[in-house]
Amino acid sequence: MSSKIGLVSLGCAKATYDSERLLNILRAANYEFAAEHKESDLIIINTCGFINTAIAESIEAITYALDNCDKVIVTGCLGARADFLKTKFPALLQISGPDSAEDVLKCVQKYLPTNEHEYATLIPQSRLRLAPRHYAWLKISEGCNQKCSFCVIPALRGKLKSRHMSQILTEAEYLLADGVKELLVVAQDTAAFGLDNQYQKELIQGQMLDSRISTLTKELGKLKAWIRLHYIYPYPIVDQLIELMAAGLILPYLDIPLQHASPKILKVMRRPANMENMQKRIEKWRKTCPDLALRTTLISGFPGETVADFDVLHDFIREIKFDRIGIFTYSDVPGAVANKFNSKVGEDIKNIRKDILLTTQEQISKAKLAKRIGNIETVLVDKVGKTIIARSKYDAPEVDGVVRINTRKKLQSGDFVKVKITDADEHDLGARVA
Repeated sequence: MSSKIGLVSLGCAKATYDSERLLNILRAANYEFAAEHKESDLIIINTCGFINTAIAESIEAITYALDNCDKVIVTGCLGARADFLKTKFPALLQISGPDSAEDVLKCVQKYLPTNEHEYATLIPQSRLRLAPRHYAWLKISEGCNQKCSFCVIPALRGKLKSRHMSQILTEAEYLLADGVKELLVVAQDTAAFGLDNQYQKELIQGQMLDSRISTLTKELGKLKAWIRLHYIYPYPIVDQLIELMAAGLILPYLDIPLQHASPKILKVMRRPANMENMQKRIEKWRKTCPDLALRTTLISGFPGETVADFDVLHDFIREIKFDRIGIFTYSDVPGAVANKFNSKVGEDIKNIRKDILLTTQEQISKAKLAKRIGNIETVLVDKVGKTIIARSKYDAPEVDGVVRINTRKKLQSGDFVKVKITDADEHDLGARVA
């Protein structure tokens, strides 16, 4: 009987992708997986270390695993802080950083040997995934070259390292053949794809093509699936991506984390600070692609954020009218430059400002969603139960709203179905089958 591995995956979509890769490497080595800690012979924790709440969650997961199993391995972003973890958890078998599946496998084989059948890896099997079968994360690069003062991702994951475009396209085709209907393209800095290798040319279907995000996205757009882009830094090349959205090659969905709107705060964040230019670009994007759904993430209470700075941010939200916004209160992260900044904003003020922004965004979202009542739209079914839960092309899984379908028609997860929008609230839509 094969040894059983327990795996806990924490953090962002990029970490989920890493966990899926690890699962498949372990399966190829003839390991099985346990549903619960008490059934595990060894437990692997793929950690997150981006913000303090994520660090606390990772530490809690490690503690719980060690309470239930004497063999525990830690990998992922928090694993990059090996000295900290060794001091806190000396019983850990191994500590490694992100994207280190091969090192983890070697450690598993050392402490939990298994009899690998010589033909086991030749048996074709569907790729193990943590997401539902009808959508999948597709990571196109690792690391980041940006130097944002609040972020430690470059220290944890290293500098930008793009995958080969041919490798990405092959994986995408495999996923579609395995039943995937939506590909969610992710990286720490998606729009920078290929920058690290000077956009080297690759032979793709008989043509020598530059390894740029616009080229990759165009090739992905030829596949019969929803293609959704995440985490787009506002480079000039975004204009080309908007044109691909307008042409219907990829979903009209732009996830562009702006973080703030005050030029003063953006400057100390080490982010693009010309917001007047940013507003003009957004206007241009919406003219090019009127169907565009615009999502961003913002930080409330960054060190030095005055009432005036907050008012600039608040006015920016009201003026731009984003479709979706994720708002986080600032917190120090070990190793971040911003930790040393003076004029820290109090926790109460951070949360009050966050609540104000969320209330404003709810009003904007409610008005936008109400305008879609009566529309006929194609949605992708995510979950079937008493209520059918689906998503439109304007909504990414886990972070955006849903469409609740009222129907007796038999539907399955992964079905595309046309619906008529019947009602709306601040976040979600109601619909019936058209």
